[in-house]
Amino acid sequence: MPLSPPKARQRLHTRKIDLAGYYRDDGLWDIEAHIVDTKTYTYESKWRGTVASGYPVHDMSVRMTIDRDLVVQEVEAVMDVQPYTICSNVLENFQRLVGLKVGGGWNRRVREAVGGVDGCTHITELFGPLATVTFQTLSAEYAKQLMGIEEKEEGQASGGKQQSPFMLNGCYTWSSQSPVVEKDYPDFYQAPDVKTSGDADVKALRFKEKAQ
Repeated sequence: MPLSPPKARQRLHTRKIDLAGYYRDDGLWDIEAHIVDTKTYTYESKWRGTVASGYPVHDMSVRMTIDRDLVVQEVEAVMDVQPYTICSNVLENFQRLVGLKVGGGWNRRVREAVGGVDGCTHITELFGPLATVTFQTLSAEYAKQLMGIEEKEEGQASGGKQQSPFMLNGCYTWSSQSPVVEKDYPDFYQAPDVKTSGDADVKALRFKEKAQ
């Protein structure tokens, strides 16, 4: 269902972010992001001179290469258009992400490595959606076939125990008390305690009823 019709208005700014996941011939995975910001009006910049309407304020790209264990093997970040010349001085810092694993706590670890004055706000923020696209790319059945993962091994780690799903407790549907988790990842399901009265128990019960 679309948004409701808006009031009369004028567009001033547009941000477009394109994300894609690729399987490489060498068995690794490239997850890429491209961000472009534009204005609908011409303005003057002390650092760039006249910036024409529709010309990018930012035009930046990131490629994150990971292995099948979601460990970052390579990072490439570029700036085709930037508001200030010195913005690109931080690009080398994104190599600090090599060796990190995409999973729980990912956004925090990215901020610790390249947050604040050690990074670029626009590029750093791309690593959040890059992580979710990583999951979407590798979790598909076709992707598992490329990695040689049999259907019966889905979600299984060594010893037969399920691996914690990346999205666990990341949203309403993937709560550890969700029927989705109960069915797809039973090792991580936590049944709501409804044996005793209380607001917490009632809330847990209502959650399960709504999710069904």
